[in-house]
Amino acid sequence: MTDSTSNSSASALVTGAAGFIGSHVADHCLAQGMRVTAVDDLSGGFRENVPAGAAWIQGDVRNPHFVASLWEREKFDYVYHLAAYAAEGLSHFIRRYNYETNLLGSINLINCSVKHGVKCFIFTSSIAVYGHNQLPMTEDLVPQPEDPYGVSKYAVELDLRCAERMFGLPFVVFRPHNVYGERQNIADKYRNVIGIFMNQVLQDLPMTVFGDGLQTRAFSHVDDVAPLIARAPLVPAAINQVFNVGADTPYTVRELAETVARAFDLPCQLKHLPARDEVVHAFSDHSKSRSVFDSAAPIDLSSGIARMAGWVKSKGPARPVEFSNIELHKNLPPSWARP
Repeated sequence: MTDSTSNSSASALVTGAAGFIGSHVADHCLAQGMRVTAVDDLSGGFRENVPAGAAWIQGDVRNPHFVASLWEREKFDYVYHLAAYAAEGLSHFIRRYNYETNLLGSINLINCSVKHGVKCFIFTSSIAVYGHNQLPMTEDLVPQPEDPYGVSKYAVELDLRCAERMFGLPFVVFRPHNVYGERQNIADKYRNVIGIFMNQVLQDLPMTVFGDGLQTRAFSHVDDVAPLIARAPLVPAAINQVFNVGADTPYTVRELAETVARAFDLPCQLKHLPARDEVVHAFSDHSKSRSVFDSAAPIDLSSGIARMAGWVKSKGPARPVEFSNIELHKNLPPSWARP
């Protein structure tokens, strides 16, 4: 193993730090001894998720003036960029919002990182960059994204490579997939199927499944993902590399629904909706990340779901939030149309 467990007194900027994965990454950065500045616009995150030890700043990374102002407060050694709107299916219908949020916001941060000599830019991409029919997904495959979300993520990856060649900005890219766990926003009806299922179960509603439910995914608990992201700049062998990260075993959406029902000790009730245009099978290989990071075996799905279910029960159900600015309505799944 080439992993390093050294603590650091470095200064870290974590974007999306009030969100799900971002808040967990901020936790782990603090545990490593870093000074953490937590940034979020609260469009999908919650102030309560931000670790108490982090300096909190609310703002939108799409605004280049706001991003520039962050460096007026502190000189950052590391930038952990997790702010994004990660809705693959919906991204077809919110194309401008997708690219402004996921691509242009990233470029604002990369520009400032170059200007101010950031030591490493850690970017959370997605296996959405791969597209379909590339199984198992390995880092040496040529990405072929099939939705605007995947396109935006891959564009940032390419830009980071350009910034490294032209300006010497070191980077690490992670491609997680279907991450779930405590602090996930269960009110978002367009993404995070586990959160959607649990919110429906809490309201005595059937779990809604697009198509036949035989789509397969490998579902990754956040504790299998966030620690590696936080450690990345401290691991020399990770610099300027791309890593898949997450769970290994794929499950059908039906199997997932059955696992969620068991966690709530309820019968599995499904409501099938018309199939949508999506990648049917998606799971990745993690040999590369395991060869570089000293990480434990992934949390099994039943145990991870049980942990998240306990947290969700303590929080109670949430009213699904409607996206307020659908740009294209053609071919929009009926269940996503505003009432």
